[in-house]
Amino acid sequence: MKLTIQRITALTPQDRLDLAKVWSQIDISQLEAALSETQRLYAARFNDRLLGGLQLEICGTQGKISHLTVREVTRRRGVGQYLLEDTIAQNSALADWWVADDGEDDQSVRAAFMQACGFRAQADGWVR
Repeated sequence: MKLTIQRITALTPQDRLDLAKVWSQIDISQLEAALSETQRLYAARFNDRLLGGLQLEICGTQGKISHLTVREVTRRRGVGQYLLEDTIAQNSALADWWVADDGEDDQSVRAAFMQACGFRAQADGWVR
């Protein structure tokens, strides 16, 4: 089965279990309740399982990405880059992109990843 990037509007029981592995620190029920046209969730799905995700907040023509995370066992296979690039492609009406520095990962690893994806560093995150 092919890796796909999907906007998630409602979670299945399996999605909740998978996202709890991706984001152990986030209340998944609260996340689901907050989903709307301006608060979106995108996830990488492979074989009916979610491997990673990101949250997208839309304000006018700006997209703010936070909590970009891929499960540890799936990293270094291009999932994160594909998730980020396809989310941007699916939201082509947005002109400005900012990825929040949520402090969750090793910052040197995050910085190298973001630069490889075409973002440049600023004090509180990365812009493109």
